[in-house]
Amino acid sequence: MTGQRLDSRAIAELIVRRDRAFRQLVLEVGPPPRARHVPVRDRFANLVQSITFQLLATAAATTIHTRVLEVCGGQPDVATLLTTDLDDLRSAGLSGTKAQAMIDLARHVADGRIRLDRHGWMDDQAVIDEVTAVRGIGPWTAQMYLMFTLARPDVWPTGDFGVRNGWSRLHGLDEIITERDLRDAGSLFAGVRSSVAFYCWALVDAPAKGQ
Repeated sequence: MTGQRLDSRAIAELIVRRDRAFRQLVLEVGPPPRARHVPVRDRFANLVQSITFQLLATAAATTIHTRVLEVCGGQPDVATLLTTDLDDLRSAGLSGTKAQAMIDLARHVADGRIRLDRHGWMDDQAVIDEVTAVRGIGPWTAQMYLMFTLARPDVWPTGDFGVRNGWSRLHGLDEIITERDLRDAGSLFAGVRSSVAFYCWALVDAPAKGQ
């Protein structure tokens, strides 16, 4: 049974059956949002945004990405980034590594090393391998792309601090769970791990919603 064959309510019920620690959180948050595929024309811009958000708090990343859009004339497409100066991107607040990653991504798409139109039918690992061949793009960015652009149901971003933090709080752990232990724990939810990550994030974000 996979996440692709279940609706959101059935996914929530499955998660609770496999781990009762999620019961109260699921009751409070409700079913996970339905994942939707992003059109091919928007996949490049989504990847660029994910590069911006690497290792940054959401508020800071949003501010920087707004400046990136301004530098790119409102649209970070391949043609624009191929003609955008590295220093202009850095002036938006990007690190040199992230600015170079955006330009290198544009080059990979332009010369066919990355075919965004094929990603919809490639398996998860093949997409990750192709995307992380770009200098400066790591597994986290590729996983966010799988989850939020390609709507893949079984992505388990064990390197994401929010997921690790949420899991640890939910299970009453004294310390933040390690990536290795989280990887093992996630095997219980094979098929719906993207939704498990959603609940972990939801728990971490919950206090801010009440402020």
